[in-house]
Amino acid sequence: MPQPSADVTIRVSNITKRFGDFTAVRDLSFDVHAGRVFGFLGPNGAGKTTTIRMIVGITAPDEGTITLNGEKISHKLQNRIGYLPEERGLYKKMRVVDQLRYFAALKGVDRSDADKRIDDWLGRMELSEWKRKKTTDLSKGMQQKVQFIATVLHDPAVLILDEPFSGLDPINVEFLIGVIDEYRTADKTIIFSTHLMSTAEKLCKDIILINKAEKVLGGSLREIKESYGKNLVAVRGTNLNGVLNDRSLVARTIHNADELEVELAQGIGSGALLRKLVDSKAEVTKFEEIEPSLNDIFIDKVKGADA
Repeated sequence: MPQPSADVTIRVSNITKRFGDFTAVRDLSFDVHAGRVFGFLGPNGAGKTTTIRMIVGITAPDEGTITLNGEKISHKLQNRIGYLPEERGLYKKMRVVDQLRYFAALKGVDRSDADKRIDDWLGRMELSEWKRKKTTDLSKGMQQKVQFIATVLHDPAVLILDEPFSGLDPINVEFLIGVIDEYRTADKTIIFSTHLMSTAEKLCKDIILINKAEKVLGGSLREIKESYGKNLVAVRGTNLNGVLNDRSLVARTIHNADELEVELAQGIGSGALLRKLVDSKAEVTKFEEIEPSLNDIFIDKVKGADA
């Protein structure tokens, strides 16, 4: 058992959850730190939502413990948490302002304070003119924004977002990423669950990757990427094939738009490849060492587990 730490907000220790003969989560442990966005990653069906439902107290683990600031998760701690579930739930015939007031009241926010917060958040989300509209009058993207507002109206210390960008267009995804990043402060904790690696890479400082109910990777995103061990180079130019087809130098080549991503063979440095390209009279216009993307790591780990 790891020792308590002042900046650990949520500690998940060896939790297991079964549904009959099916194990949804198996012996899972991780820490979530204040002031950082924690990415909870994995393919669909990996056990992410089940774990989140245990963290927020909707269901309980069969084994193991979950604590919030050192206290075991219980109903009395719920007002410290804001939870945006993957399954959306707004009242279709209610006006936006009325349901936001209702959700705020459920979290103990008084009416006058709630109205001020609602106006502030609607303005921030560019929804002020939709305040007195019904849910059915809003686009899907607007509804997502309203649900996000409902999640943060009580100013929770812990914000848990389960696939918050599902169905959003790219403009609204970027907008919400910015809002989430602004919400992150030294005293706030954000858990962000997704199977979209490119979005996680923009937001997260720490990650855990789970697959088939179990942890396969976890820690600081920066440290994971630096230590992953793949030797990659981005190359652009002409007359490259003679060298890049040499399997003593290049393990594989991936075509990405107008450039190539080259994985070097084991024991080969980028300098050796560049020298070979120059000696072969190739016209090289770009040659840059790159690190694997989170998506590369995700695919490698998940495929490796499935092999």
